[in-house]
Amino acid sequence: MKNEKNRKLTQAKNLKKDEFYTQLEDIEQELRHYKKHFKNKVVYCNCDDPRVSNFFKYFSLNFEKLGLKKLITTCYKNQNMDLFSQNKSEKAIYLEYEGDKNNNQIPDPEEIGIKSLNGDGDFRSEEAIKLLKQSDIVVTNPPFSLFRPYVAQLFEYNKKFLIIGHQNQIKYKETFKLIKENKMWMGYGFKGNAAHFINNHYTDYATAGDHKEGMIRVSGVTWLTNLDHTKRHEDLILYKKYNTDDYRKYDNYDAINVDKTKDIPMNYKGVMGVPITFMYKYNPDQFEILGMTSGRNEFEAVPTKKYLNPIQHNTDGSKINGSKANTSAAILWKKKPDGVYYTADKVKGYLTILYTRFLIKNKKLK
Repeated sequence: MKNEKNRKLTQAKNLKKDEFYTQLEDIEQELRHYKKHFKNKVVYCNCDDPRVSNFFKYFSLNFEKLGLKKLITTCYKNQNMDLFSQNKSEKAIYLEYEGDKNNNQIPDPEEIGIKSLNGDGDFRSEEAIKLLKQSDIVVTNPPFSLFRPYVAQLFEYNKKFLIIGHQNQIKYKETFKLIKENKMWMGYGFKGNAAHFINNHYTDYATAGDHKEGMIRVSGVTWLTNLDHTKRHEDLILYKKYNTDDYRKYDNYDAINVDKTKDIPMNYKGVMGVPITFMYKYNPDQFEILGMTSGRNEFEAVPTKKYLNPIQHNTDGSKINGSKANTSAAILWKKKPDGVYYTADKVKGYLTILYTRFLIKNKKLK
């Protein structure tokens, strides 16, 4: 009994750490691009405490303007505070809102259906799934630590969605497959690919100039969706021409390296490795995603060689196992490069490895 209680307390604590409350202005900035998708739709925010959720605030205040049919919100709670009082309730709740009924232009308790849940409100619970089945579009900021099962559930029940994630999560094998098959893509995104969230369980060590008091700054966050929008069909303007000096070929992948998305050559017909930030500019009408450099077959980009006994040489002169060379794209140099480098049996030269690259091809060049 004691172990079960401790398990639940630990689970609740971890979920608290995953509660990143999104600013209303960030929600407004992104949602303005999708208004046509919401008419006569049921919106479900299944990771949102309506007392503090700006998703609930946005959709309730814009209910008529968007032409919504219904708004439903649920959140994980072991002990919920009643929405309109300070009394504690042992049960989790969910809310249903069907628009302004008394012409006061703002939601009030009489217009919001507050109902108790038998369980804890977890999005994976039977009750939450029942509500999910009733919905048309899911919009929320799900727990980062549960991103895999969360996205899997959306596709299992064939739901449209607009959610917040981290750009590193598109490198997960499950997510990458969806990205590659154009079943999920980036939204318009946050300014500077960073956002500020309210979360009292972390200290903000951000040194960026846009630091906000009482909030934490998280870099690399993005919107992910399967709702179509104009930006994803805009061609990336290319202006540089391919040459062998600026675009080195990988030693272990049949592709050239492109360090910055803006430097993708306009006239190269072969395979190119680009940083994952390319996804913010990705137009499926212009480019095809072939795979991802990871050293593993499930990413559909198989290395052309495997290095034997690779060694990592650090800047302080120390040496450690260099297995990273077999999980990344590598460039071969004749002269010893600055910084960390790698050597391996039967490799004549020195290797440097790169962060994850998406392998792409320009569809408009035949």
